Amino acid sequence: MDTVKSILKGDKYIWGVYLMLCMISIVEMYSATSTLTFKIQDYLAPTIRHTLILFCGTIGVIIIHNFHYKWFKLIPVVLLPLSFILLVYAMFFGEEVNGAQRWLTICGIPLQPSELAKMAVVITVSFILAKKQVPGGVQPDTFKTILIIVSIFCMLILPENFSTSALLGLVCFCLMLIGRVELIKLFKLVAVLAGFVIVLFSISPYIPENTPVLDRIPTWRARILNFSHGNDVPEYAVKTNDKNYQVHHARMAIANGGAIGTFPGNSRERDFLPQAYSDFIYAIIIEEMGVVGGVVVMALYLSLLIRAGMIAKKCTRAFPAFLIMGIAMMIVFQAIVNMSVASGLIPVTGQPLPLISRGGTSTIITCAYFGIMLSISRYATQDAIKEEKELTGEETEIPEDISAPNPNML
Repeated sequence: MDTVKSILKGDKYIWGVYLMLCMISIVEMYSATSTLTFKIQDYLAPTIRHTLILFCGTIGVIIIHNFHYKWFKLIPVVLLPLSFILLVYAMFFGEEVNGAQRWLTICGIPLQPSELAKMAVVITVSFILAKKQVPGGVQPDTFKTILIIVSIFCMLILPENFSTSALLGLVCFCLMLIGRVELIKLFKLVAVLAGFVIVLFSISPYIPENTPVLDRIPTWRARILNFSHGNDVPEYAVKTNDKNYQVHHARMAIANGGAIGTFPGNSRERDFLPQAYSDFIYAIIIEEMGVVGGVVVMALYLSLLIRAGMIAKKCTRAFPAFLIMGIAMMIVFQAIVNMSVASGLIPVTGQPLPLISRGGTSTIITCAYFGIMLSISRYATQDAIKEEKELTGEETEIPEDISAPNPNML
């Protein structure tokens, strides 16, 4: 037990959420990958692959949470230009998956550049907000600086992945709200974005197919129209076709689950539901673990956001407070989107369930997020600083550019 405590440092609750999600992921991956196992005739291969990725990710969590949070400000120095180059390259030469060019293969390893961009932008925005803090708010140029950076990366991600671009923009918007950016500027931004979306949706019927950069817009429109097919037609009367096949089978899976589910390994819809191991794994979780299991999984994500808020409140400096909130919101908001899609509450998107869905880049990046949160909980809170001072007799030196006090503690 002492050995485990010496390795798993940082906030114990975040560790608990992480390990619980990993265990749920392995169990459900074994059940939900029936279509993959049928293709390759190896019923253990997908689960072993996913377990190995989680194992490597956990090693990454252990390594990252031993670094002081002050070093995370250096990540964007590498990731921002790298993700920019990879996003531009993927836009023209990326591998097409489900109709979108989101992937690159580097040395035989599949990579999704948008995942790297999300991490880089969130850390960058947290750093800028912390550096620009002044009594009563932030410096006047803060909003413009953040808007330029976020807009560049959101526009690069948008053509092939609307939901990821929207998710990144939402998280950065919430960070600016927390970081005391002027409300009038944020309200104007919301108005401009709303107008942009309305115009985009209005012109979508007139955009020719296979138009460069704009070729995904008809797909977005079709998904929205399929979602809102008309109130005059009851849901049970809508026939299953190629356009609503995923949604209908996801609802069948949820209906099969009932209150306590069919128990792991007994899913029926996993054999019919495309992407049962990825975009729609939450429907399989409810089918096998019931509504009770679905609520537990949802509670794990929501409690992670609450716990991050509690840690942010205890941070003595602004940078770690903003960073842990930005990372927690990225994980939880993405989880909410995935669960909402599986439950039929919003149109279909391509967002995986963090740490649970089958993935490579997304899983590793999510593990890195947990490592960063654990590092902040270990080094940035009042209790952690007090404990370190008692052990060493002095506090860790904080660089001047991230030494601004946490405005939420003032």
